[in-house]
Amino acid sequence: MNARATGAGLLAAATLVLLGALPAAAAGGPPPAPTPELAASAPGTLDTLARFFARDGAAARSAAAPRVEGGSVPVRILSPDFVAGKAGAPVARTEFRASRAVAPDGQKASLWTVKGAGGWQVVNIATGDDEIRFAEQGGRLLPGGLVFREPQIDAWYVQKGTKVLPLDEDAIRAVGRNGTSLTAYRERVARAYGDKLPGSAYAGKGAAGGYGPQASEPVAGPGPEPAVTVASATAGAGATLALVLLATAAVRRRRGSAEA
Repeated sequence: MNARATGAGLLAAATLVLLGALPAAAAGGPPPAPTPELAASAPGTLDTLARFFARDGAAARSAAAPRVEGGSVPVRILSPDFVAGKAGAPVARTEFRASRAVAPDGQKASLWTVKGAGGWQVVNIATGDDEIRFAEQGGRLLPGGLVFREPQIDAWYVQKGTKVLPLDEDAIRAVGRNGTSLTAYRERVARAYGDKLPGSAYAGKGAAGGYGPQASEPVAGPGPEPAVTVASATAGAGATLALVLLATAAVRRRRGSAEA
């Protein structure tokens, strides 16, 4: 299946889909779990995760027995209501939860879980642990702050009160090393994306996809799991990823050791 044909939410080459949003029986995966943590640590999930870590000969599957570390974190994405200037709208909204998985050889991955009618399911494995790492970094920088991502430029921030601080180099380029005010950030994203919200002429042309580099085709997943996008997977599982301006490639960049 060509992931580009599904439209919104293209995955980068480093991102592989685990189970998709098919019913558990049809997908051959574990049934929904009552919590994201139980979904991430289910035996079936760990088996697929072992294949993920063992892909392309990176490690022998028998030596790639993975573990899930710590609890899950909410992953928040820039909100269309905030971009549109809706009164009281938070800067970002939660789209899924992520858990950190680690292989014996040190490889890390992020397990993305969404909640459907039957409970929580893992819908994707992404190389690296950006989601968890930035949540931890933001918590140290602004305790109690809201960590979120602006996907068009693959930038991570933490916001608390009227302050928005950058968490990576992409965000620093956007708002400066010392950050910006919430009002100034809203003005910036309104200028950049305000004419590309759902219902806009831009979206109507089918051109929505945000900003930044286009992702390459995703690598085929380990085993028979379908290569679907996160957007289509979570939609099938009952999550809402309807923001057209944020229907962009989930670019997973290799980051330097300074951000490790």
